[in-house]
Amino acid sequence: MNKEIAVIFDMDGVICHTNPYHSLAFREFFSTRNLTPTDEEFAQHMFGKSNSYILSHFLKRKIEGEELLQLEQEKEGLFRKIYEPNVQPISGLVEFINNLKNNGAKLGVATSAPYANLELILNKVPIREILGSIMASEDVKKHKPDPEVYLTSAKNLGMLPDQCIVFEDSFSGVSAALNAGMKVVGVLTSHTKEELPPCNLYIDDYKDLSYDTISRLIDK
Repeated sequence: MNKEIAVIFDMDGVICHTNPYHSLAFREFFSTRNLTPTDEEFAQHMFGKSNSYILSHFLKRKIEGEELLQLEQEKEGLFRKIYEPNVQPISGLVEFINNLKNNGAKLGVATSAPYANLELILNKVPIREILGSIMASEDVKKHKPDPEVYLTSAKNLGMLPDQCIVFEDSFSGVSAALNAGMKVVGVLTSHTKEELPPCNLYIDDYKDLSYDTISRLIDK
């Protein structure tokens, strides 16, 4: 009999390779403010970070409250406009998720992105009906690397942290999963192995993955 496990996916860089489109949106957003961040700055201060952190860092002052909401809406609106014609899951993802479901795994998504972005992707990638927990930035008080989003996802799925495997692509995301006491698969879409905290497994895509491969991680 299959062991009870939960598999929780981050979204950006894990379900879809969205980060290049976020970079384009932020470049457009910052260019209207005469700012030109480098690729290195984006890699260090954007991928896996919350909008409040990103905007505060690059605008060099604390962005919060109503201003944060307005600037976030502007930037995320740009992202959705740029990305909408290009939504495509990472290779093998849908087949892998269906394999997990068919083997009784519980499934969730936990992203630092706003709900509107999640909706855009779930409207195009056919996994919504399989997910037992869906969490976005609006659902948490503390963002990654705080473990709140993963601990709450586990609770939503009726599972303990040591029964959960998280798929993440960013330093803060991997840290959040480790801080939650979960196993982590590093998805190497945005960073190299060396740029992430130590993970239990690393993948480039989902083509060679199955329930059997992933469930073994729980015993390690």
